[in-house]
Amino acid sequence: MSVIQASWQHEYITTNGIKLHYVTQGEGPLMLMLHGFPEFWYSWRHQIPQFAQDFKVVALDLRGYNDSDKPTDKSAYVMDEFIKDIEGVIKGLGYEECVLVGHDWGGAIAWNFAYAHPEMIEQLIIINLPHPAKFAQGLRTPQQLLRSYYIFIFQLPWIPELILQSSDYQAIETAFKGTAVNKNAFTQADINAYKDAAAKRGALTAMLNYYRNIFDQRIINPNRGILEVPTLMIWGENDTALGKELTYDTTAYVRDFQIKYIPNCGHWVQQEQPELVNQYMAEFLQTKTESIC
Repeated sequence: MSVIQASWQHEYITTNGIKLHYVTQGEGPLMLMLHGFPEFWYSWRHQIPQFAQDFKVVALDLRGYNDSDKPTDKSAYVMDEFIKDIEGVIKGLGYEECVLVGHDWGGAIAWNFAYAHPEMIEQLIIINLPHPAKFAQGLRTPQQLLRSYYIFIFQLPWIPELILQSSDYQAIETAFKGTAVNKNAFTQADINAYKDAAAKRGALTAMLNYYRNIFDQRIINPNRGILEVPTLMIWGENDTALGKELTYDTTAYVRDFQIKYIPNCGHWVQQEQPELVNQYMAEFLQTKTESIC
């Protein structure tokens, strides 16, 4: 454990009837970070120390992941419940609003939370997850359907669990190293941390249940108005699961929108190119400070 990690605090908070684990560092306005699949709070290890200089950074384990509660019912993994979780976390930590940061599934939750509670978000940062309307459009194209093949495999009962846990969770390692452009972004210790989190009792099924409810959720609901929350999207151009074209014309749905593309970078953007991601985030956060001044 590094000196920086030693200063991180591991805490729990009860929200929406479940207990969620999180890692926190810093004091000040709240910055809430939501990870994706098959990750956990650790995905933000490169962002936590930098932004803890100006914020109370809270990196959650989403419900079903790592050390957070893992409800057994499939119906517990729907967008309405995720939104209630995040609302409860913000209020439970004593805040009325936050800077909300989300990647992958965390990005999907962040988009939907922004529409449900725009008054609770100062600024929104989305990393490699398209706007819900753009995702819905993409799933009507052969190229995106092909990229999203795994979503359909994940609909099967028990077989995906067997695939993911076979050969010491080799599929977890392949998900990271096999799709990353910068293979050196993940040490074996990093990979083992993800494997260990996925191996916790009930975690695999919980993580997969996000996908098993996907076609009943608002993640791909195109019926959206114009989002008024200032939004930054950061996009690794070599994402094998989500095409760059899903980012085009997002300004039709978000009034105050910026996008930063990162070439030679895959889906795991904040881990593959942490310095650049941190720079773009800091510059975006600075725009609000300048507008206030």
